[in-house]
Amino acid sequence: MKFLINILLAASMLLAGAAHAQEWPNRPISLIVSYPPGGTADLMARTIATPLGKFLGTSVVVENKPGASGQIAAAYVAKANADGYTLMLDASSYSVNPSLFPRLPYDPNKDFKTLAVLAQYPNVLLVNPSFPAKSVKDLVAMAKAKPNGISYASSGNGSAQHLAGALFEVKTGVEMQHIPYKGGGPALNDVIGGQVPIFFGSVASTKQYVDSGKLNALAVTGKKRASSMPNVPTMAEAGVPGYEVYEWNGIFAPAATPATILTKISDAIAKVMQSPEVRDKVLSLGGEPFQGNADAADKFIKAQMAEWAKLIKTGKITVD
Repeated sequence: MKFLINILLAASMLLAGAAHAQEWPNRPISLIVSYPPGGTADLMARTIATPLGKFLGTSVVVENKPGASGQIAAAYVAKANADGYTLMLDASSYSVNPSLFPRLPYDPNKDFKTLAVLAQYPNVLLVNPSFPAKSVKDLVAMAKAKPNGISYASSGNGSAQHLAGALFEVKTGVEMQHIPYKGGGPALNDVIGGQVPIFFGSVASTKQYVDSGKLNALAVTGKKRASSMPNVPTMAEAGVPGYEVYEWNGIFAPAATPATILTKISDAIAKVMQSPEVRDKVLSLGGEPFQGNADAADKFIKAQMAEWAKLIKTGKITVD
């Protein structure tokens, strides 16, 4: 009799669990963004939130938790209930932080499941119009003739702009002077003003300055030309093969989230990213929708981690 009761209890628990999974979602989902309002990560979150909610049958609420290169948001989501109601939209710093910071308040390899990479945003190598170099080959020749005599600006040590410049040095064999600023805005302003000649910026945030003639674009850092800058060559076309740098946005869930829920979310994201409105928004920001499912996204992110780890180690790059 006791054996039969145990079987019935186990069966009822399985049925309850199945029913719970079928009922998901039954309340709003929080999409935690690791950066402040106004940036590309925030724009992507707000672009997909409404259509994602429609596909999932609930509302998706965007909540910004910026700070510490995305660490604050990541630590928050890593400790959240693994029930599918708390997700994170992060940027390419996610793949850099493990090598840049000796201690993180989370483990990217254990605390998260990758749901998707939404889009990849190539950077663009920019120079002040008064700078003599009018091509990448010109810049490389000048830099080799005068080691550490040419400077590039960035938003800070270990930033995306800093790493893009450091990788450029490695791929071309030049040595340039890195000038870190406290933010991308001040760095970009000084390049426009002529105080520093070079900047590796995002296509989305700098296209207006290229169009107005305040900056010259020498090359984009993607595998193919940016649709919003079709006349600007890629780094490979400009004479630097193997140089690819992307800023990207991905969506993650706490690692213990049930597989059925993860599949529902990743399938819904795929549908959202196939919609013309969302694709047009990505293209308008200078990006390209990511091609691949959750597994492909995870492999891409792990490859990014390995690449940046190698660069940070060999270049002895720190945040200090």
